[in-house]
Amino acid sequence: MKELIKSFDNLPKIVKIILALPVLDIVWAIYRLLRSIDKGNFLGIILAIILLIVCPVILWILDIITIIVADKVLWID
Repeated sequence: MKELIKSFDNLPKIVKIILALPVLDIVWAIYRLLRSIDKGNFLGIILAIILLIVCPVILWILDIITIIVADKVLWID
């Protein structure tokens, strides 16, 4: 699982932005869930599952902004 997380972190910025578009943003929701599972963060796991359902509506704009500014997806871990 660590290799998958590391591969998502090492994607080019343009690919990260494309994956943050409204329909494809589910990828970053799964990424958040995997990061929380990897770190054993119970709150993060629960929040990631909730956002997995609501993600395309809320987080895609935030994801695009944080990827452009900081080149990473914002998460609580």
